Parts: sequence; C-alpha cells; structure tokens
Amino acid sequence: MHIWVDADACPKPIKEILFRAATRTGIMVTLIANQMLAVPRSPHIRALQVPKGFDVADNEIARRVAAGDLVITGDIPLAADVIARGAKVLTPRGEPYDKGSIAAALTLRNFMDTLRSTGVETGGPAAFSASDQHSFARQLDRELAGR
Repeated sequence: MHIWVDADACPKPIKEILFRAATRTGIMVTLIANQMLAVPRSPHIRALQVPKGFDVADNEIARRVAAGDLVITGDIPLAADVIARGAKVLTPRGEPYDKGSIAAALTLRNFMDTLRSTGVETGGPAAFSASDQHSFARQLDRELAGR
C-alpha cells in the first residue's frame, strides 16, 4: 500500500497525522502539490511538486496510483478516477469513498455545480474542525488495520 495525498488543499493537521502514520507503520506517504511542501526527513515520506495548472496534481496522482493504494483527497472527480483504478479514498474529513458511494457523491457534486453555474448561492463547506481531524484519524487507523 502507498498513500497518495492531494496536498494543495489538505489541512496541516491531516498531513501531520499522515506523517506519524508513515513513521509508525513504514507505509510510504507521498504528497503531491503544485507548490513546495516541507515534510519531515523520513524514508517513508516524500513530497512531489508538479507544475501549476488545472488538475495537474490530480492527474499525477491518477497516473501513479495502483490498486490497493489509499488516496487522501476531497476532490470527488479524482476520487472516482482512482476508485476505478482499484484504490481506496479517504477525505481529509474522514469520509471514505468506495465503488458504492462515489456515484452518489459525483451526482451531488454535479448537481451543486449546476446550481452554482446558474447563480444560486450554495455556500461552501463548513470550516475544518477538531472533530473532522479526529474522524480522519479514526478512519485512517481502520484503513491501515485492514490492509
């Protein structure tokens, strides 16, 4: 198993949880972003900078992911892509996506996108909270235990 992180929008507390998990388990964690990222010195943690551009980091993750890997992302189209390749997905808020749940998430995302394009104010996601951080840590532990 390899953990791939869509790191441009990943909250710092989630990255820190992933760094501790990599150290504890020896599982490789790779953060992919279009900016330089500081990561701890570890043989199990690395950062990869990709050029700036729409979906460049997402495309790099999709290109590198393998069946059985875990991808950390809140990007629903990326989640759908990597699930189709046999990977698992966990959002930074601790919500797992799989073949059974991603279709509904995509439908809702597309519906909300349509509403926004017609001028409807839909608001944004709630602020990232300590509860989200704990949910992520618990779900990550479940994913790592089941590998």
